[in-house]
Amino acid sequence: MQNEKKLLRENRVLLGIYQVYTWLVFIPFLALTTAFLGIIASVLAILFGGKAGSIMGIIWSKLNSYITPMFVSVIGKEKISAGQSYVIVANHQSQFDIFVIYGWMPIDFRWVMKIQLLKVPFLGYGCYRIGHIFIDRSHPDRAKASINEAKDRIKGGTSIMFFPEGTRSLDGNIIEFKKGAFKFALDMGLPMLPVTIVGTRNVLPAKSMKLFPGRAKLIIHDPIDIGGYSDENIQELMAAARRSIEQGLHQYS
Repeated sequence: MQNEKKLLRENRVLLGIYQVYTWLVFIPFLALTTAFLGIIASVLAILFGGKAGSIMGIIWSKLNSYITPMFVSVIGKEKISAGQSYVIVANHQSQFDIFVIYGWMPIDFRWVMKIQLLKVPFLGYGCYRIGHIFIDRSHPDRAKASINEAKDRIKGGTSIMFFPEGTRSLDGNIIEFKKGAFKFALDMGLPMLPVTIVGTRNVLPAKSMKLFPGRAKLIIHDPIDIGGYSDENIQELMAAARRSIEQGLHQYS
């Protein structure tokens, strides 16, 4: 199946035709929904709090996925315990990972986002009002301060979402994890929730504007109890999360 999808994407005629659709339909639709729903999300967040604003993020993600079209299936919802907060970690292959996570992750959560996204019109301010966490990776002290400020928001069933690779993988293989998500879990005493995203790289590869229809999967793995882990053996915790995510890639790609 993956080989068939790859062959379709490599068909220059089909890919060329679809780029016309991308620029005439998808990109204007993305801009309009980002502006309109970003404003509504900001208002709802101001009036009723971040959870209300997050609803617009879910709608935004699903609308733009369907217009692509990208269809998403979720595996492992039953592994999430109601009312439990988690530190969620996922692999990162495409900008469309954001749509998959935001639209289909069955849990209230806040993103850890690059500070540059704060400058995106409507989207940045909407995410700020909802309570997502912006970090400046070029200044480690500021990044650490932003994470520390986020700790009060991650409780009562609200989780936090990290892409521990820190950037998108160019070839689909998982690259080296950064420690931030795992240190946060240890500091907060929260279980890790590894999830695997499959298929988005066929829709929009990293560092590419060549969009193509496709299907994606969101695989939710067993939570990892952090009992027994500490700063001294944090690498073992990172390795356990990575094994779960890689297992999802091998099983469902």
